[in-house]
Parts: sequence; C-alpha cells; structure tokens
Amino acid sequence: MSEIIEKDSVERRLIIHGEDKLHQSLEDFKQKSQGTSNIIIVNGKKTFPCSLCLKVFSYNSCLIKHMRVHTGEKPFRCLECHKGFTQKSSLMNHMKIHTGEKPFHCLECLKDFYQKSDLTKHARVHDEKKPFQCSECVKGFLRKSSLINHIKTHTGERPFKCLECQKDFYEKSNLIKHMRIHTGEKPYQCSVCLKNFNQTSTLLIHMRIHTGEKPFKCSECSKRFSSKSSLIDHTKVHTGEKPCQCYLCLKSFSDKSALITHMRIHTGEKPYQCSECLKAFTQKNTLVDHIKIHTGEKPYHCSICLKDFRRKFHLKKHIRVHTGEKPFRCLVCAKEYVDKRNLVKHMRIHPRK
Repeated sequence: MSEIIEKDSVERRLIIHGEDKLHQSLEDFKQKSQGTSNIIIVNGKKTFPCSLCLKVFSYNSCLIKHMRVHTGEKPFRCLECHKGFTQKSSLMNHMKIHTGEKPFHCLECLKDFYQKSDLTKHARVHDEKKPFQCSECVKGFLRKSSLINHIKTHTGERPFKCLECQKDFYEKSNLIKHMRIHTGEKPYQCSVCLKNFNQTSTLLIHMRIHTGEKPFKCSECSKRFSSKSSLIDHTKVHTGEKPCQCYLCLKSFSDKSALITHMRIHTGEKPYQCSECLKAFTQKNTLVDHIKIHTGEKPYHCSICLKDFRRKFHLKKHIRVHTGEKPFRCLVCAKEYVDKRNLVKHMRIHPRK
C-alpha cells in the first residue's frame, strides 16, 4: 500500500529534511518506485512528489517519466539509428525522420511537417506576426529561442567551444552538429538507398533526389531546385554576380565551391581516386561518372528509343536528336547546333574582330 501523508505534515518534513531529500540516491528511488511511493493529499486530491527535486505531479505515471530526467534512463530506442528517448511519444515523432512521414499540412502553402508544434510555429510565417523583437536592430522572430540566439550576433558571445579544433558556436545544437565532423558520426539514414548523413537537413535535401521534389523556384526563369542554397547560386546566373575570385589568374566564380574546384587546376590536386584503376580526378562527380565505366552502369534511359547513358548530360544531349532542338546559336550567322562544343568549333570560321 502507498503511504498517504497529509499536506501540512509533508510541508514540515520537506523544510526539516529538504536537504536530505534532494541528495537521496537514485538507487533508493528505483527501489521505492518498484514498491511504495509517497502520496500527498492536496485539496482532497492525490499528488505525487519527486523525492529528488520536490516537483509535484498529478499522476504517478507522470512522476515515473519525470524521474528519467534524474536517472538519465532512455528506455525507448530507435531501431534505425539506436537513438534513445525518455518518452514513447518522442520516439514516435523521431521515427518520422526515417519514414519521411509528415502528417501535419499547412493549408496556406501546403508545406508538410513531422509534428503539430512545428506546424503551429510555421503558421506564424503566414500571419506575419513576429512577437519577439531585437532591441538592437528591431529584427523580429517567431520564437523566443531564435531571438536569444540572434542577440549573440550583437554581443559576439559564442559560449559553445569545440574541444577538438577550438571553433566557437552561438548555439549548442550547432556544436553538436559540428562534432560529427570529428567523430565521423552519421546518424541519419536514407530509407531508400541507405546512405548516411550527419544532419537531418542534409537527409531531407537528399530525399528529394528520390521524390523528385524541387520546392525552390527561380523567379526569373522558373527553374526549380531541391535546396535553397542551389537556388541562391543559380540566381547569380541572372545577376551576373561572381564574388569569388581566383588570386592566381583572377578568374571569378559565382560560388565558393566552384572556386575551390578551379584552384585544383593550379595546384594539380586530384583528391578523388578510382579504386579500380587508380585514376584521379579533381571533382567527385567526375569520379562517380568514371566508376560507371567499370561497373557498366547506365542509369539514364531514353524514353523514345530506349538507349541507355552513363551520364544525365549525355541523355539530355541525345534527346535533342529526337526533338530537333538546337539551343546553341551562332551570333554571327545564326546557325544552330545541338551542343556547345560544335558551336565553339564553328566560331573559328568567323574572323575575330
């Protein structure tokens, strides 16, 4: 039987023995939780106090869940990535990352979410209500936590430091993500091709390869992209912006990754090597294409003549044979060509001015 204690007597006990209660061993709690537990009567209702931090709960089941904060127990484990959780509901929400299930839909923009709370936060985007405002720059935020993190950009505070490389971060979550670079941990796995990723955001972008989803649209040419960063890089085609310049030959590029790849021309670096023939390449995608020579893989198929190709680019060029499209036009004589290479050859006919 549970020991029933009146409220007044418990309050006196907590004052006298509060220090002892707070330092009671977790092992003692585990033994007591399996046998008897204290019940406090408050206004005629049973309540269940935590013997470690004195927090009070309406139900014994809530107290049991709460005690996992003190014990560190995480009895609910994901079978996919082995991550542990204190509550079953948290595990159920986590599983949606692996299944791709997003049952909560925004009626305004049709965007989908894993959790109802995420949909509620997102809805503020359409309401245009940003209740949390920065006193320094008057920028508004949907969540208080976002404002707190933003304020650190003004103060310069970076309280979370990597012990491996001493890099500092505004948020603890960014430090956790960064640490995976050092540990090599990739806890998020694609359920289609089983490829692993170190961030959920990277996995979500990757999943669009399988779904074909391209939610980011260019306002200039209506071309669509699977990630926002790809759209930002693409817009520079229209603006002509090339902020990244090679300090050796002064050639400019629209994004940093293109500049890094270009620099290998000067350095001679070829970091991507074929394990079959040891041939090395400057770019990873060139290596991926090369490996198909050894495997014989031709994943791109012409839907008209059923011819197969190793590269998507080759299929795209081949399709023009069927459509008659000639997108490359000579500016001098208006002659058109199927591919750019033939146009470049043709331009040699015309004398340079």
